[in-house]
Amino acid sequence: MPYTTAPNDWWREFISATPARTAKLAVVRADGSPHVAPVWVDLDGEDIVFQTGANTVKGKAILRDPRVALCFDDETPPFSFLTIEGRATTSSDREELRYWAGRIGGRYMGADRADQYAERNSVPPEMVVRVTPTKIIAKVNVAD
Repeated sequence: MPYTTAPNDWWREFISATPARTAKLAVVRADGSPHVAPVWVDLDGEDIVFQTGANTVKGKAILRDPRVALCFDDETPPFSFLTIEGRATTSSDREELRYWAGRIGGRYMGADRADQYAERNSVPPEMVVRVTPTKIIAKVNVAD
């Protein structure tokens, strides 16, 4: 039985849900092997935004090849999931880093800790990563 396709804009609601879901980011290492890691995210229009260090496996892979994939899932029956393929752009602008570090940190850890995360995660070699989707697969109620 095929999965049920989600309504067109459902994916934005799924990413923006409370409590915040952690995305699983997939990139390709320089040797061609896969790498998957969890990331905290937020939406900016159609783009998914997160932060990582430029010298991490994720950061190096994105700087070398901007093609990425993200996966989100609901682990509660009847289960739903979202996969997004896209192209990443990066920024190390201090004000942009501070803004996104606070916004994302506050989303996952609570508004009262947003400033703490803004300060902690807005220094080099951190970078803001913005993923513009090129393909979205969203399925709902997969166990039904």
